[in-house]
Amino acid sequence: MLEIRNLHARIAEDGTEIIRGLDLHVKPGEVAAIMGPNGSGKSTLSYIIAGRDDYEVTEGDILWNGESILEMDVAERAASGIFLAFQYPMEIPGVATMEFLKVSMNAQRKARGLDPMKTPDFIRVVKENAAKLNISMDMLKRPLNVGFSGGEKKRAEILQMQLLQPLMAVMDETDSGLDIDALKVVADGVNALRGPDRAFLVITHYQRLLDYIVPDTVHVLYKGRIIHSGTRELALHLEENGYADIIAKAA
Repeated sequence: MLEIRNLHARIAEDGTEIIRGLDLHVKPGEVAAIMGPNGSGKSTLSYIIAGRDDYEVTEGDILWNGESILEMDVAERAASGIFLAFQYPMEIPGVATMEFLKVSMNAQRKARGLDPMKTPDFIRVVKENAAKLNISMDMLKRPLNVGFSGGEKKRAEILQMQLLQPLMAVMDETDSGLDIDALKVVADGVNALRGPDRAFLVITHYQRLLDYIVPDTVHVLYKGRIIHSGTRELALHLEENGYADIIAKAA
C-alpha cells in the first residue's frame, strides 16, 4: 500500500536535511507504529507523506499503491485516500465545523465518482458518528477547532477520519495532550476503522497509546532513518529501556 524507498528530504527554506535514507513498507490492513527520540524526523515524515511544501525530497520515492506521489499536491493525495491527523490541529476562525465536514466529504465523494451527499443524509451520518466520540452537535456548530480543548480537537479529527474513510491514516502524535479518558475515546474511534483495506501509520513518543491502538509492527526512527523494526514487544522494550541500546547497535 505505502512504500517508501531510500527517502531523503530537507527543509525547503534552509536546506537542512531531516530524512536521510528512510525505507518503510506498510501493507493493507496494517497498523505500523513509528517511535523515536525528539528530533528524529517523525513529524517531518508525516508532513512529507501528506505533501506539505515546507519540505523538499532530494532522493528516493514514496509509492502509494505502486505509483509515486511526489508530484501530487496535498489535495490530490487526500483525494487518493491519504489522511493526516495533526499533533496540534489548527484553529480556523470563520469556518463552521459542519460546513467544513460537508465540503470535505463531498470533495472526497467527487474524487471517488460519487454524487454529493444530500443535507438530510449528511446530518444523519454526522450525528451517528459524533455520538460515538462524545461530540455534541453544539460543538459542531462552532468554528473549526476554535475554543476546542485538546481532547475536543483530537476527537474532531477522528470524526473527520470516520466520515472521509481514508485508505491510509497518518497519525502524528495523536495522543499529545490527551488525558486517559480522551485517549480511550480517540483510540476507540481509530480501532472502529481498522480493517483489511485500511492502514494506519501511528507516530508516537510513548508506548501508552499502543496499549489502546495495538500495532502490528513498530519501527524506530533515528536521525532520519529506520534503524530497527519489530513487533509490539519492541514498544514495551523502548518504554522500559529507552532508545540507547538500539541506537548503539545501529551505530
